[in-house]
Amino acid sequence: MTDPTSRPWRDLTDPRRAEATDRLEAGLKEPEFENLEIPEELGTVQVVIDDHKIKRYAFTHDDHSSWHLTGSPFEGKRIGHAALLGNDLVQLFTLVYAASQVVGYHTEEQMWFDSPAALDEVVTLHGTYTEAYRRRGEGYVVMEATATGEDGRSVVRHRGVEILKTTPGAIGGRGSALPERRVTGEVPKDARVVDTLGSDARAGDVLAPLHKTVTAEQAAVFSRVGEYVRNIHNDIDVARAGGLRVPIVQGQQQFGVLAQLLTLRSGPAFLTSGWLRVKFLAPLKVFEPFTSTGVITAVTPVDDGLRIDLEVWVRRDTDNRLITAGWAAVTVPAS
Repeated sequence: MTDPTSRPWRDLTDPRRAEATDRLEAGLKEPEFENLEIPEELGTVQVVIDDHKIKRYAFTHDDHSSWHLTGSPFEGKRIGHAALLGNDLVQLFTLVYAASQVVGYHTEEQMWFDSPAALDEVVTLHGTYTEAYRRRGEGYVVMEATATGEDGRSVVRHRGVEILKTTPGAIGGRGSALPERRVTGEVPKDARVVDTLGSDARAGDVLAPLHKTVTAEQAAVFSRVGEYVRNIHNDIDVARAGGLRVPIVQGQQQFGVLAQLLTLRSGPAFLTSGWLRVKFLAPLKVFEPFTSTGVITAVTPVDDGLRIDLEVWVRRDTDNRLITAGWAAVTVPAS
């Protein structure tokens, strides 16, 4: 009889192995800056895009689009959400470092969206730590990672920056120096609000906003509670040990909301030509309402349509503070 645990699981680790071991993180390195080896291979793992993985992500992001639950414009297949594999890629380092000892802080996330993953497809993830440096007394590390489909095509590519170990309550909210032009999250009061990015898109148009509230249950599920990982996003005791009163929403979960917004506004094009890069500026507590939107900064004709560049952001509704900000691009049909 074939061992069921020998088949690809939907996550980085198979929680069923807890039945056979007392130490799920045995042999993994302490998440200390001094333990980094640059470059450092974080390994290769296969995950299956099964029904549960898709529905679980739909729950964590309150994104129950028919594309994911019944059928999509991609040959009628059910597909995964644009950022479905984002957290898997971000968390690849926990194949080498003990996940439940990590009290880190995700500062920047960037993904390129090349093709959607289909239901029941086995996707191969691979990641590498490519750079490490110290800034403002904190140790930063850069990861580059890929997700590849069964046929060898690129699904998504990732580049992320993380403070490997810190006290989130001490640094959360102090902001970050944004590169290039600063995203202010301000738009003219008379700007046109658009639901769809199409051939009539023009610079200055504002995306119809997306309003969300992430509950503690949603944050915990997204942040790997199902793999018995404990962190500042899914465990109140760990959060308080990190200087927080309650768990905070993972930056990658906010990133997924922005990816949802861009998918809603640009359609299938975002899953084949999208790009999104953001900086995480301040924390978002569970149960804290927030709004994501963006503004078009340029529309450029290209061979396969119109390239639309945007500034995007997330604001907390409680105090209107800008908590996540960045840039995006997508190429939509010219007609």
